[in-house]
Amino acid sequence: MEREQFKEAMSRWASGVTVVTTQVDGQRVGITASSLASVSADPPQILICVARKLFTHTAIERSGLFAVNILGTDQLAWGMRFAGMVPELNDRFAGIDLFQAVTGSPILPGVAAWLDCRLRHAYDGGDHTIFVGEVVAAGTTAECEPLLYFNRSWRQLERVPLQLPDTAR
Repeated sequence: MEREQFKEAMSRWASGVTVVTTQVDGQRVGITASSLASVSADPPQILICVARKLFTHTAIERSGLFAVNILGTDQLAWGMRFAGMVPELNDRFAGIDLFQAVTGSPILPGVAAWLDCRLRHAYDGGDHTIFVGEVVAAGTTAECEPLLYFNRSWRQLERVPLQLPDTAR
């Protein structure tokens, strides 16, 4: 399997956009990520996948804590910021009025939802690690439109009802 062929195929998978954050030794770190999945409702657990080469990966391993901030379309600039698309910005958290829940991981205000987690498992996932976190606190904000990533572009939903095929009726 060619790497580029795989990446092209996976670019057709639409996903939500998150900012994964943690704090270690007093230093806040965060990255934009689209790999988020629910694992279990009892106990509440999620998984994220983080590239091994990133400092955020090391920080999650060391702290054993992380938060997932699920972005709405109003937070596109934060998605770009934490993806490293604003290289002149040294502190990705600058100017953001953060708060914390249980673990002390930074939580961004006004996001669609947030999940505050304690690391429970870490699995080898090739050039990534699959981190499973137990959700110890969560919250949502007012109704917002989800920020999506599809075919290597930022997207938003168009609120047009789908016509169901006759076979589905």
